[in-house]
Amino acid sequence: MVPDDAASPAAHLLTAEARAVLDRSTYGDWRALATADAVSLAFGFPYPASFPTERLADAVEEVFRVEGESALQYGGGEYAERLEEFVVERAADRGIDPDETAAMVTNGATHAIDGVCRAFLDPGDVVVVEQPTFMGSLRVFKNFGVEILGAPVDDDGLDVASLGATLADRRAAGRPSPTLLYTIPNFQNPTGTTLPRRRRDRLLELAAEYDFAVLEDDAYGDLRYEGDPQPPLAALDDAGRVIRVGTFAKTVAPGVRLGWLLADEPIRDAVRTLSAGGTNTFTRSVVGRYCDAGHLEDSLPHLRAAYERRRDRMLEALADRMPDGTTWTEPDGGFFVWVELPPGIDAEAMLEDAVDAGVTYLPGTMFYPDGDGGRCLRLSFSYVSPEEIDEGIAALAETVGERL
Repeated sequence: MVPDDAASPAAHLLTAEARAVLDRSTYGDWRALATADAVSLAFGFPYPASFPTERLADAVEEVFRVEGESALQYGGGEYAERLEEFVVERAADRGIDPDETAAMVTNGATHAIDGVCRAFLDPGDVVVVEQPTFMGSLRVFKNFGVEILGAPVDDDGLDVASLGATLADRRAAGRPSPTLLYTIPNFQNPTGTTLPRRRRDRLLELAAEYDFAVLEDDAYGDLRYEGDPQPPLAALDDAGRVIRVGTFAKTVAPGVRLGWLLADEPIRDAVRTLSAGGTNTFTRSVVGRYCDAGHLEDSLPHLRAAYERRRDRMLEALADRMPDGTTWTEPDGGFFVWVELPPGIDAEAMLEDAVDAGVTYLPGTMFYPDGDGGRCLRLSFSYVSPEEIDEGIAALAETVGERL
């Protein structure tokens, strides 16, 4: 809640948006679930044993051996610069022209998204988001005083046909077109769905027709467990409308706090100029050395196998235990399964009972700009062991059964 002036004399000087944030549930508030004495299916954390501690320690030693004191200066050493080159090289392997794109390493993917907002958005502009979408990005967009327009998600990700109809209706009514569209096309957070090629092509056609930029968040693209990979939107874009962001949090470790942005050079430069502060150049150097030595690529098969086991265990447990009338997605990769409960059950109201039964999750309302999604919840299979997933789904099924 907003602190009163007696407790915080300067509270009345906060912006209207800051005061509103303090008075509503936010992503940070829900982190308290991580301390609950229950199986944590709430957050998309990598499982701790996945962290490459020994190889990162080796990278630290190598950075100091090769670069010495320069590694600790503001600009960092060559390994810090090498990380941006690595991002461009990996993008080229996915069909993105290295001569037509520029990279920027950021303090995580959310920092990159915030920088794009600073470069593109004025108060009152329209931003299209998938509905549901990542709650952290929703929070960033709300900070910029924009109109957030939700577009539905189905089993194939963003419903591009529905989006096209909405944009046509808005144009006919004289309403403004969006400035920016935010999408998570691979293993979407929270639904786990993936946008097929035909929809990717049509989305770029709409971007040209209605003159908006596309912010492609590919946090989970390296973690595909089955099926054929889809080309990045940036690889299909020949007009420079796609800004692509990603992170090392899911494939190296969240604690390195590094993400990246790929865009046309003028856009990259605008984001870099407007972004507050700089990245941790020492961490950039360490991760740059780690990647340069081939360790990231070497680790991906092991990560995929471990997460695939967890995903399979969760889907099996849901099929075995959940009451009739419950449905869920079956993702080809990523960290998440999206569950829709039987009619009449409110996932947010049920959360306290679920914690008491021994499991945590995130309610669906957190992922909608308008508070919709009351019957839905997001489960993450990434953090806990397969055995704990069994325990957690058993507790969830028990709680839903009691509500029924």
